[in-house]
Amino acid sequence: MQLKWLEWAKQIQAISQNGLAYSKDIYDLERFQQLRDLSIEIMREYADVESEQIRALFANETGYATPKVDVRGVVFRENKILLVKERLDGAWALPGGWGDIGLSPKEVVVKEVWEESGFEVEAVRLLGVIDKKFHNHPPSPFHVYKFFILCNIIGGVAKEGMETMQVAFFDEENLPELSTERNTEEQVKMLFNYLRNPGLDVFCD
Repeated sequence: MQLKWLEWAKQIQAISQNGLAYSKDIYDLERFQQLRDLSIEIMREYADVESEQIRALFANETGYATPKVDVRGVVFRENKILLVKERLDGAWALPGGWGDIGLSPKEVVVKEVWEESGFEVEAVRLLGVIDKKFHNHPPSPFHVYKFFILCNIIGGVAKEGMETMQVAFFDEENLPELSTERNTEEQVKMLFNYLRNPGLDVFCD
């Protein structure tokens, strides 16, 4: 669940980002920059990450601060779920990634599943939208909404991508080590519940 220090750091970062985007007074801009620096120091102190790495992340964020969107494809075959092994951490995740400007969530998920698994899919329906802070993910500098979209395979074959090193289907009782930055065991099991009960309403935090 969300750590209090992380929540405070994100709120300070959002306030400073909004202030830097809309303030005109040079003294206010200086104060908002000081707030941004403070949020960086909090992250560095507790997350064991170099200040320059955090500063680079935050410096790329301009304009009004809003949550990021992570879109994940939910693909079942023979009562097993499609997962890809991530090159970054060697653990398994639902295929997906950040939402792209100019693409709808369905278009993003179709693209991501193809690039990461080799399967052509059609996006069928939204299963859930979660706020990452309510779930057991590791600390992240960003506030993230995660979209889970059910997809059907219409072509292609299992094939690793630039960011993935293996593609496989798993049943609910034999899940591999999951990439908890991307998805948790609780979330994957929730998705299996949709497989058993397709009439369930969309889950939303």
